[in-house]
Amino acid sequence: MMRTSYCGHIDKNRVGQQVTLAGWVHARRDHGGVLFIDLRDRTGLVQLVFNPEPADLFKRAEQLRSEFVIHVSGTVRLRPEGTQNAHLSTGLIEVVAETLVLLNEAKTPPFEISEYTQASEEVRLRYRYFDLRRPQLQRNMRLRHDVSQAVRQTLSDEGFLEIETPMLTKSTPEGARDFLVPSRLSPGHFYALPQSPQLFKQVLMVGGFDRYFQIARCFRDEDLRADRQPEFTQIDLEMSFVEEADVMALIEKLVAHVFKKAIGMDIKLPLPRLSYNEARTKYGSDKPDLRIKTEIQDVSAIFANTRFERIKKNLSDGGVVKGLLHKGGASFSRKEVDDLTKFAQSVGAQGLAWLKMDPKGQVESPIAKFLSPEEMDQLKAAFKVEPGDIIFIVADKKILAENVLGALRLHLWNTFVVKNNPPALKDEAHMLWITDFPLFEWSDEEKKWVSVHHPFTSPHPDDLSTLKTLNAKTEVTNPASPLGQFRARAYDLVLNGTELGGGSVRIHQADVQRTILELIGHDKTSADEKFGFLMEALEAGAPPHAGIALGLDRLIALLVGEPSIRDVIAFPKTAKGTCLVSGAPGLAEQKQLRELGIAQPRPTAPVPKNVPLPTKESPPQ
Repeated sequence: MMRTSYCGHIDKNRVGQQVTLAGWVHARRDHGGVLFIDLRDRTGLVQLVFNPEPADLFKRAEQLRSEFVIHVSGTVRLRPEGTQNAHLSTGLIEVVAETLVLLNEAKTPPFEISEYTQASEEVRLRYRYFDLRRPQLQRNMRLRHDVSQAVRQTLSDEGFLEIETPMLTKSTPEGARDFLVPSRLSPGHFYALPQSPQLFKQVLMVGGFDRYFQIARCFRDEDLRADRQPEFTQIDLEMSFVEEADVMALIEKLVAHVFKKAIGMDIKLPLPRLSYNEARTKYGSDKPDLRIKTEIQDVSAIFANTRFERIKKNLSDGGVVKGLLHKGGASFSRKEVDDLTKFAQSVGAQGLAWLKMDPKGQVESPIAKFLSPEEMDQLKAAFKVEPGDIIFIVADKKILAENVLGALRLHLWNTFVVKNNPPALKDEAHMLWITDFPLFEWSDEEKKWVSVHHPFTSPHPDDLSTLKTLNAKTEVTNPASPLGQFRARAYDLVLNGTELGGGSVRIHQADVQRTILELIGHDKTSADEKFGFLMEALEAGAPPHAGIALGLDRLIALLVGEPSIRDVIAFPKTAKGTCLVSGAPGLAEQKQLRELGIAQPRPTAPVPKNVPLPTKESPPQ
């Protein structure tokens, strides 16, 4: 080894000892003939001291610049009184340099290697090798490692086997778009990169492995945002001879261990559970953020005999009237209220009614003239409104009203309560299970019923006999079908409004699986073509089984307080799906394409070009 210690591991117990270190020059300071160099590696910084003698050593040290790679030996000593740094783990000591070897020079970094860099994300992603040296990303990657090891150890202790599943598999029609990989040995045929190991882990249960897990790489070709990447990682597991409660209890134990190890936080178990319908009714979301204390109220009954024509017509058409109280909102300016109305319209509302109660208890509202005194009094009572509050009301179809008010609830909190700076996770973490999801939902895009989770989710036992009586050919494209009323044995884990993962009890009987596939448009021929190997496996004596997948990237981002998962992934893609380090995706050579039988399409956009490194004449922006 070229070193005897890491920089961040040296403390006052090493005073008087000889050490050999290696790393990057973080900072250089010349104090009247004595040169100080902060040396950095992945554990932290240590201060090096170069005295004027020996002159040759001092002269070579004067040539050092930021990010030069060096190898140095010296003696550890206590820093002089008054020069100690309490904010640095090595702030009590310094190393008096006795030898110096320059291992490599470095170009000027395009941004400051620190927590405080002002560089744009595009520049940081282009020069990721510099970005990865920053303490923030070093911390994130260490914690990601620690969490992964904690997961492996916990699941191994619980009797799970880590088993890898294929990366080159077959495209299936459910979920997002697949990434396709052409096969040279079978011209015209394609592999698909897995969106999840779902079918293979079910086959492992049929194979008798009982408890499987994998920290699995997954791929989805979908539009990207802060919490999405085309390639991502999930903690994937499956168990045989279990029910919902068994999987949930195991995951609670796993998550509690991870939180304790990662950030020293105790999670109170068991976690609360909330049904899908209850979550939608109270919070307008199936992943509610319980840091926000306000709940949606259904006030339809108050308007049963209303003279307000717009609300009256909505109710007669089967709609609802729902509202949300915001404490202190009576102080909102007219522009702020107008902006909130525009926000509500952007998420589907036709409009947004509001009522303010001023400090004297008087109501100000553009709809006040349409409301009877009885309706006004009942609204005040229903929302427990106090002077200074505002009520927002939406009259529409139930699903749309809940969606709008759920989005508005989050928007109000982020904009006016925490101002996009929510409390740290260790200060406020609300984790819960959402259960009893619908089995199917209507897709306006596809004009048919689709699975809410995936088509391998088991229906509730009480619904199974009715499901088998339905005519799939007529129901699958009928938006008024009773398919929306059936329940799934599914469960999601939610933390502060973010879905950490989802799972379900799987279908383990082939005839039930065929029924579900038929109800989303796959007849026997289509089912055998797309899912034939799973159908055969289920007929081989499949045990009852269930599982879950947790998003590792999202989990790490929440633990370290990063708004984007890109900062917890070593080499992420941009919002356009490009890798600014390697230049991927790129054009293939004609020889490669000919071997695959593929014609090269004309590029629709220029290939991203490398951003030049700044020079002394062109400093970083």
